[in-house]
Amino acid sequence: MRYQVHNYEEAIQFLFERINYERASVGSYSTSDLKLNRMTALLERLGNPQTRIPAIHLAGTKGKGSTATMIANVLQAAGYRTGLFTSPHLHRFEERMVVDGVLPTELELVTLVQQLLPHLEEMDQLPGQMAPTYFEIATALAWMHFLQSNVDYAVLETGLGGRLDTTRLCSPLVTVITCISLDHTNLLGETVEEIAAEKAGILKPGVPLVSGVRDPAAREVIRSIAKQLAVPLTELETNFHIESSAVQFNPETGFTGTMELRTSDNAIVNLQPGLPGLHQAENAALAYQTCELLREQGFAIESEHIQTGINTVRCPLRIELVRSEPIVILDAAHNIASIAALIKTLELVPATNRTVIFASSRDKKTAEMLHELRRGFDRIILTAFQTNPRAIPLDELVPIAETIGFTDIGLAETPIEAWEMASASATSSDLICTTGSFFLAAEIREHLQKLSNANPPSADSHPASFFQKPL
Repeated sequence: MRYQVHNYEEAIQFLFERINYERASVGSYSTSDLKLNRMTALLERLGNPQTRIPAIHLAGTKGKGSTATMIANVLQAAGYRTGLFTSPHLHRFEERMVVDGVLPTELELVTLVQQLLPHLEEMDQLPGQMAPTYFEIATALAWMHFLQSNVDYAVLETGLGGRLDTTRLCSPLVTVITCISLDHTNLLGETVEEIAAEKAGILKPGVPLVSGVRDPAAREVIRSIAKQLAVPLTELETNFHIESSAVQFNPETGFTGTMELRTSDNAIVNLQPGLPGLHQAENAALAYQTCELLREQGFAIESEHIQTGINTVRCPLRIELVRSEPIVILDAAHNIASIAALIKTLELVPATNRTVIFASSRDKKTAEMLHELRRGFDRIILTAFQTNPRAIPLDELVPIAETIGFTDIGLAETPIEAWEMASASATSSDLICTTGSFFLAAEIREHLQKLSNANPPSADSHPASFFQKPL
């Protein structure tokens, strides 16, 4: 066999050398490249593990990762062995495929890759067919790991869209569409109707759908496709309702949320979502209703399991408070709707001066995101993340920021330099927020983690001056 890996480093290198649309430049690929025949063929070689693991399948412009994690947390609280597939990863590739919140070991990942290599080598040599891509391989590895770990259920987040996403080959018990707004328009469409049709590609005949879609045009598309497929549809603000929600902020403890949910059977439930942000009430409502549908299908899920799963969930880079003096928040928002939700939540944070560190990918609505940020920040530091070639260079970012109306603009070649610039002049009462890209937030988070590990807090130091939660 020509393909071989002997250790973790070689396995990771092999994966990262595959065709990777998460790192591809805009315009270098189209939906014609996103075909399911390669994935179907690869999974057939593996014995179709995706048909042997019942799934909960999620799509949406934003919120799908948070909602998926909540659902997985509920299933785990109910005693079910649960696999969770999300993307992209933050620090380690294995974060994409956790079982009961635990990553595969390095040895487990190496073994999985070794098991997959003979199939990839044969498929790579097939004439007239593109080789399996990075994301297709990642999805296959996740299903292999879940099957070998004897999970009861898998919770799967789509990578892009839904109709052509590799996760679409799963066997769902319930599907979820969190919301629809403009993102990845170069691939999914320029209108919310077109994007809704792509996201609705995860629907399967007769499989219930929980929808958090609010946009009227997108909602009509979802309803029409659901009707065609005889899909039972449960909609936020039609079948279940958020009666009230609130978020408070404390520099010592971070954000705390409360909400009152009226369920589809007209019961009133009080929740305290563990993830910060006013928008998390919607994600919590979707997670709750999804688990209610699973309970109707015979799952041994009690109300306390749902509350525990939603109230205790933690996800990095979701308005993550990592320091309190100055207040430092890391967020992975990378589209207009997510940035707007971030700004609304940060209105709760008292600060003397407010600085945002910003970078973006070429396929994003950068001007619109900066317009939202202008409402919430006095100063902006522009940079370009280093771990992905899709970053917009500074010479293109600057005129956009100036046109939007930013006057206090700092420039930094790298995210680390941007952090040093922001923190050098910050007082204890200031706010520094990083947003605009998952890759930007991840790079700064990793840098801050290294700083914390190199300078551990003393017994009498301020505990909130370091990472508030385990990384």
